[in-house]
Amino acid sequence: MTSSPDPEAFGALTPRAVTTARGTFAALDAPVPAGTSRRGHVLLVPGFTGSKEDFAFVLPLLAQAGWHATSYDQRGQYETPGKPDDDYTVRGFAADALAIQEALAPYGASHLVGHSFGGLVAQHAVLDDTSAWRSLALLCSGPAGFGDAGVRARTDDPDAAVRMLRAFVAAVPVVGLEVVFAQRNAAIDAPPQLKAFVKRRFLASVPESLTAIATHLLDTPDQVGALAASGVPVALARGSADDAWPYAVQDEMAERLGTEVVVIEGAGHSPAVDQPAATVDFLLRAWERAER
Repeated sequence: MTSSPDPEAFGALTPRAVTTARGTFAALDAPVPAGTSRRGHVLLVPGFTGSKEDFAFVLPLLAQAGWHATSYDQRGQYETPGKPDDDYTVRGFAADALAIQEALAPYGASHLVGHSFGGLVAQHAVLDDTSAWRSLALLCSGPAGFGDAGVRARTDDPDAAVRMLRAFVAAVPVVGLEVVFAQRNAAIDAPPQLKAFVKRRFLASVPESLTAIATHLLDTPDQVGALAASGVPVALARGSADDAWPYAVQDEMAERLGTEVVVIEGAGHSPAVDQPAATVDFLLRAWERAER
């Protein structure tokens, strides 16, 4: 499961509904405090079974540094509604990100941050409209889905992730989210309040959204060449104990983009939860380089 902070420890955040041309999205907003110079806007996109709360520890820190920071639930994810026949394509999720950016950012272009699957969405959002983004930062993400030949070639057990994702897609319509959640999280050791929140989040999500995302994690094609040619600066980071895309895959992706992967010590697949201060430091440094 995606790590998340205790939902009572969010600090000075504003839950809000963001109305766009593509519908209404649940968000957490951290405005820049009074007396702090405003530097612009940043939009943060969560991963597969995550939500806006996955960035709750970093949002206030970004606001204190002068960045109006917003995270949101993707379509059909937790508190953002979705219908069974909604647009759950990768391009659809990317169009949602662009619509939210347009609704929230009177400053012009925003910085974009994508975690895990959110990184695949963010890459497409950049390619669909480079003018909307000042930079792209990818946290524990990859160049393509786990079924991609390049990813498989650099994975010790290339079938493991594929089997897990295919099993998820097959199981959800048959046994339902509650049974799938119980099977996936039976061995998770976490405080009761956090377990309850993660379960509530998972069961509130739209099954068709979750299965579509799982499918995209299998078959999303590699867009790194186009991303490198886009002119939008890209930065990459992962936790030192990240367990999703293989390190060799992330390193090669960074090389193709003319950069390096920053390793955040003491973090797993969710550095914004595990090491929020170090994650914010990575982002601030990346944005400083992007704006030179």
